[in-house]
Amino acid sequence: MAMFGDFKTKAGFIENLPKIYGIYTGGFVLFILLMAVLEQMGLGSDTIGILFVAFTIFIYALIGWLSRTMQIDAYYVAGRQVPPVFNGMATGADWMSGASFVAMAGGIYMGGHAYLAFVVGWTGGYVLVATLMAPYLRKFGCYTVPDFIGTRYGGNFARLCAVLVLVIASFTYVTAQINATGTIASRALQIPFGVGVWFGLLGILLCSMLGGMRAVTWTQVAQYIVLIIAYLVPVIWMSNKQGFGVIPQLVYGDAVARIGELEVLHQVGTLKPAATVAGVSALTVKHATAADSAIASFRFVTLVACMMLGTASLPHILMRYFTTPSVRDARRSVAWSLFFIFLLYFTAPALATFTKLQVLDPNLATSIIGKSIADVNALEWIQKWSNVGFLKIIDSNGDGILQINEFFMRGDIVVLATPEIAGLPYVISGLVAAGGMAAAMSTADGLLLAIANALSHDLYYKMIDPKADVRHRLIVARILLVAIGAAGAIVASFRLTGILGAVAWAFCFAMSGLFFPLVLGVWWKRANRPGAIAGMLVGLGVGTWYLYMVRFAGMEPWYGLDHLRFGIVGAAASLIAMVVVSLATKEPDAETQAMVEELRIPKGETILGSTH
Repeated sequence: MAMFGDFKTKAGFIENLPKIYGIYTGGFVLFILLMAVLEQMGLGSDTIGILFVAFTIFIYALIGWLSRTMQIDAYYVAGRQVPPVFNGMATGADWMSGASFVAMAGGIYMGGHAYLAFVVGWTGGYVLVATLMAPYLRKFGCYTVPDFIGTRYGGNFARLCAVLVLVIASFTYVTAQINATGTIASRALQIPFGVGVWFGLLGILLCSMLGGMRAVTWTQVAQYIVLIIAYLVPVIWMSNKQGFGVIPQLVYGDAVARIGELEVLHQVGTLKPAATVAGVSALTVKHATAADSAIASFRFVTLVACMMLGTASLPHILMRYFTTPSVRDARRSVAWSLFFIFLLYFTAPALATFTKLQVLDPNLATSIIGKSIADVNALEWIQKWSNVGFLKIIDSNGDGILQINEFFMRGDIVVLATPEIAGLPYVISGLVAAGGMAAAMSTADGLLLAIANALSHDLYYKMIDPKADVRHRLIVARILLVAIGAAGAIVASFRLTGILGAVAWAFCFAMSGLFFPLVLGVWWKRANRPGAIAGMLVGLGVGTWYLYMVRFAGMEPWYGLDHLRFGIVGAAASLIAMVVVSLATKEPDAETQAMVEELRIPKGETILGSTH
């Protein structure tokens, strides 16, 4: 582990990465087995949950401490020495947020196939990243996304506009991740949600504050290993336990058919693939059966578009490709990122389906629908999730029997509660809690770093104090990291929207203000500073106005574009403003246009050079 300290002076560090993380993975598996043995010996479930969360956070904090640095290159871009496979894993962890791990399967569980738009959009977004963004931004040689905007278009005001969009989008996103850590901590540690968000924030800061991108990179690789093990084990176990085999991703269609039969039995209506769920009313089912209508299809496509364009605009994701040794490695990193992300997304629908079957199927000992409410309320997992405010049972008809529309569970806890719902050993619940914490922490680390780095590099160093030395720049970055994290925890404690809702807003903010200035900055030489500024401000302004009007002012959505899809309106306004203003004003100088021509060649020397 000492090799994390300064890998620039240890030539064998990069070559030994497979061995280092192989040992780490083996040690984590041994820890799981130890917890399983201790559970059999009588160790309490609360203690197991605490040990899982504490042990993994300790490991991440240790990696963060060993990766501490006072070098600008290491702090901002991990020294540009991260191999493609490991950058792919780090990106996968950065991407596998609380939304992906904690809320995605829950969204499918609660809302059905419409929520697959998130999966399709998020995955498809990486195609845009690979083809339009990653190699070219890496060749540019910038430290941050506003760094590219400021240098490509010129002038501090363009840089400032990019910082504004980055802060709004990333801060919205980070509150969702801190929300997820609070959800996990509140259950695992049996503490109030408001306390849980601060516990989660402490773990996040321990990983990133001292080592910046270098520390975040190596902790994210470790976090990916934890989260993917934690996600796959319960669904494989349930699939095998229910008689569907050990490859759940390929067989859950049979489970969907069985759920359809059970929905008829429970007099709720026929279930479409991954559609209705415990906790919804007959009205919701009626709405779901109309999902084949033209407006539903349009809503699906527009949500996919928001997630795709948002993915290609998120600064904390684009920053990951600044850390590779070369332009070619940046492109290879995107391919590895897709592979590691696919492992989880391919599994999410299966997890939602098998969990739902556990609740509904009377042939399974863990089913609760149709059982006595008194007996259901006596279950330990029902009591503990109820105690922290994420689950409720209401005997609305007074018959003492639990009906499907009398069971209310927040979608945010479906994945976390799955092991208990399925009657698996509690060690699996502890494992899932650790995985969820890893997912939320890894993304929060990347987001906080993106905000702090943009403010410290682009605002403080580039605009306020260009003569600041390395020590002062890094002190400012660390102070900002703590301050922004604390603000995120405060906002998250209010629970203004669900995890998936906050994430969708973040994507829409990012695409509204950054997508076209970034893309056209690479692919349209005529794009100039006034056009980019107009694109960012008009896109962000129109998108924000539309969100406010639809979400809070009662305006009827245009063509079904609700508050989760306001990025469509914002990005359209951004494109129009950028093109019109660019054409109406003076074209960029010859030097800038030559730089853009060189930028499009995905090989060769970095444009900004090593002195940036």
